Parts: sequence; structure tokens; C-alpha cells
Amino acid sequence: MPSYTLLGQSALSGVFIGALYGLLGLGLTLCWGMLRQINLAHFALVFLGAYLTYQLAAAGMDPFATLALTVPVFFLFGVALHWLLARFKVTPLNTLLITFGFTVMIESLIQWVWSADFRRMESHYADVKWKIGELFVPLPELVTLGIACGLALAAWAVLRFTDFGRAMRATAEDAPIAAAFGVNDKVLSLVLSGLCAAFAAVAGMCLALSHTLAPSQIYAWVGVVFAVVMIGGLGNPVGPLLAGLVIGVSEGLTMAVAAPAWAPLVSFSLLIAALLARPEKF
Repeated sequence: MPSYTLLGQSALSGVFIGALYGLLGLGLTLCWGMLRQINLAHFALVFLGAYLTYQLAAAGMDPFATLALTVPVFFLFGVALHWLLARFKVTPLNTLLITFGFTVMIESLIQWVWSADFRRMESHYADVKWKIGELFVPLPELVTLGIACGLALAAWAVLRFTDFGRAMRATAEDAPIAAAFGVNDKVLSLVLSGLCAAFAAVAGMCLALSHTLAPSQIYAWVGVVFAVVMIGGLGNPVGPLLAGLVIGVSEGLTMAVAAPAWAPLVSFSLLIAALLARPEKF
């Protein structure tokens, strides 16, 4: 049986990785739940954002300042991607196939520019950590937790309490009826798609702060983030964050008690249980 210190540190690490799961799933759940697009390219955009953060930081920029460049560029990419899919009236299943193609293309671009070697961003933030009792709290992971909670709650508040959010929810529920009441569903969808891509840029910056990068890792995150999104509920900004925290802590404790090889079983066991318990939600 591991020590209580190890269990506590594992649970804390699970909270931090779970926050990153939720941040990665934020753009995907909104795109899937409200635009009916299964955007696999979201994962490639996250890694592209991470590599751009790495490159700009190596040139002397603060990692957080890089968002001033990556967020607008990714927003425009998201708008262009949605316009392309809407222009040809691509079905949800085919959006999965098309965006998988974009994922492969972006992965090839990353390998061409940065090679397939592992990359690690050097920043002064990585050296900052605090000790609370017997537990260590690194600054990059704490920042990721704060950003994930802030963006998830902000997205939830916008969708619930603003005219944009109410119009977006109406469009997701029944676009023709919403349009009959004066809602410009095309513009709203373009804006939301751009925001989802912008969230990928933010997630990429957080990923670069605390993780080693390699192009092949794009696919390693797909399974667990899909589980987070499905368990949290499609179109629910806060759901993936909560599901990510549950899965992250469960994985951390599993690795501490059993072995790291058992960790992937946690997320997919929870996903299977969620599918069996409430199949009508999916």
C-alpha cells in the first residue's frame, strides 16, 4: 500500500491533468454538441498551438504573450473550417473523416517544421513550485487548472445568460425555427467555430508549459479526451472539466496503487458505464 503522501500527490497530479483534459475537451464539446461537427482536427490544432508557443518562447516571447498571436490566427482558421464544412453541407459522420484528414496534414506540417523529435519548452515558469505540507504544487499545472476553470465557467455563463448564448442554443436545437425568429445562425456558427479553435490555441499553450511535445502524441490524447467529452455531455462547457477531474484523479490513484499500465482502463471503463447508464444522452 503506497504512503498517504504518495496518494495525496497522485490525486493532486490527477486534478492537474484532469483540468488539461477538460481544457482540451472544451472546444470539442461545443463544436460537437452545438455545431454537430466531430472535429478531430481540434487535437492537431492544440499541438500546433503548443509548437507555436514553443517556437515563439524560444525566440524570447513570454509563453502567455504568444496567445496574442496564436488566438486570432486560430480563430480565423476555425471560421474558415466551418465555412468549408457548411458550404458543402458535410454530414456529422463525414466531418469526422474530413477533420481526420486535416489532423494528418497538420501532423505532417509539424514534423516537417519541427521534426519528429521530442521538444520541451524552457521557461522560468517551469521552475516555480510551492510546497504545501508534503505536497508539491507546480505553477504551470496550477495555471492550467485556473485557465480551464475560468474558460469553462465563462463559456457556460455566456451560453446561459447572454443573447448570443441563447441564440446559439436555439440554433443548436432547431436552426430553421431560430432563423424564422431572426437569428442569424450562419454568423453565430462561424463565431462559435472560431472560438472553439481559439480554445485549442489556449490549450496548446498550457500543454507546452508542462509537457514534452512530439507530433505522434496527438493521437495519444484522442481517446481520453473523447471519453471526457462524452461523459461530461455534448455542448456542456463545464461537463468535460468535471469529467476530466474525475478521470484524472482516478488515473492518478490507479497509477499509485496498481501500475501506470492500468490508468487507461479507468477512463474507458467510466465511458462504458456512462453509455450503459444513460444511452439516450449520446
